[in-house]
Amino acid sequence: MTMRPVIAIDGPAAAGKGTLARRLAAELGLPYLDTGLLYRAVGRLVLDAGNDPKDPTAAEAAARALQPTDLERGDLRGPMADAAASAVAAVPGVRSALLEFQRGFGAERGAVLDGRDIGTVIFPDAPAKLFVTASPEERARRRWLELSAKGETADPAAVERDLRARDARDEARATAPLRPAEDAMVLDTTTLDAEAAFAAALAAVRAKLSL
Repeated sequence: MTMRPVIAIDGPAAAGKGTLARRLAAELGLPYLDTGLLYRAVGRLVLDAGNDPKDPTAAEAAARALQPTDLERGDLRGPMADAAASAVAAVPGVRSALLEFQRGFGAERGAVLDGRDIGTVIFPDAPAKLFVTASPEERARRRWLELSAKGETADPAAVERDLRARDARDEARATAPLRPAEDAMVLDTTTLDAEAAFAAALAAVRAKLSL
């Protein structure tokens, strides 16, 4: 039986990696997993319990209690969820608890997974890796438009400050810091529209997989 490929897509918030990952999965007939939802759900569970997402004991306990239905919550987006997810993701015990889930998902049928350490930690041997990024200003603009479209009031300057702060936390953490894998193709979407970004990503993946 031919093993189905794993495609690893990493990058900072609002760079467009989730949209690309979903479209690539649909185009290539592969399952899709937004691994960021795992950390968002863990962060929410910690907050639900009245605990601090930076508390390693509380965060790890929430990660080990995570259920698939927790990923279907409607409150996994927004500044509070962003901050909680970034905090729990810096806890080594949380990442360890979620590692098996992510690897099992991809190993079973192949998959497209997006996150911050898919190509560096979760699937370092993935045959196709992308690191999707864009300028902080452009990513903040996209996030502001996204929030505005949902009817949420957001200050553009505050959105950019929050995004830059999250970048700093993700890049500086001791465990699985945000960075491109050495063999990842870096795709800068700052000046690309959705179709151009998808075309570039699909071409890169197909070249890696010889499709």
